[in-house]
Amino acid sequence: MLIAFKLKLLLACAAGFAGPIAVPLVSDIGTHGAATEPAIVRVAPGGLSYREAGDFTRAGQQAEAPLRTMRFERPMHIMRHQVSSSDYQICVQDAACRALDRGVAIASDRPAVQVSWHDAEAYAGWLSRKTGHSYRLPSDVEWAFAAGSRFRDDGLPVDATDPSKRWIGRYERESERDLFDTTAYPFGRFGSNEHGIEDLAGNVWEWTSTCFVRSRTDAAGNTGKPTVNCGVRVAEGAHRAYVTDFIRDARAGGCAQGVPPANLGFRLVREETSWVASVSARWSKTWAARS
Repeated sequence: MLIAFKLKLLLACAAGFAGPIAVPLVSDIGTHGAATEPAIVRVAPGGLSYREAGDFTRAGQQAEAPLRTMRFERPMHIMRHQVSSSDYQICVQDAACRALDRGVAIASDRPAVQVSWHDAEAYAGWLSRKTGHSYRLPSDVEWAFAAGSRFRDDGLPVDATDPSKRWIGRYERESERDLFDTTAYPFGRFGSNEHGIEDLAGNVWEWTSTCFVRSRTDAAGNTGKPTVNCGVRVAEGAHRAYVTDFIRDARAGGCAQGVPPANLGFRLVREETSWVASVSARWSKTWAARS
């Protein structure tokens, strides 16, 4: 059933929102080297107002997503830049990642784009094994917290008499942005936020670990069991997008609603472990390499 749902979503999105196919930037360039620790930004503990991701209905009618106050009690450590195409290429050469499309420029100062959620997960696992640190995709709320002022609340009021106005309003708002500039620019093109994290909400949408959720509330306010579909994941950028997990280019199909992302890329969170655990992991890695 999940495969059938993905195919339906892919066909529906391709029919409604497909964009032009990307023109190759440069030919593939060979990159050789070893995995290195990426530049990491420490985001201090703090709070945010966060509108939940997903689809919400009340008494069968479209409803606004809940706006909640969230608090992070521990600092978060996240990549300063998106994963570069040259770093991703090392994973490819190590036979741990799927090759990038031929149109993607391979360079140390450019993001890896046109990658699927599965590609991002594979890279995170490979980098974790190579460095001895634990890397993973951020959740949607973690991405929003790290993005700070770059995070845009995409909530729109719902007209109970005509819920379709909400979708029309969202589409018009997103269409006003230049979302079809697919150039993979060098890092820094879209500036830094107040935490020093670069290129958030530029023209690269970033995969998160958050699954698409459909929540229902009846007329009396009773909430039913939500429907969770992890075959569709949240991607964050200039607006929130819901994209089928195996899609590499959402402009050619696979987006769930709204204007599709111009590029799909990712950055990772690094889990900070205790000093003892960190030393133990590095010792084990060194011993294995000598054996």
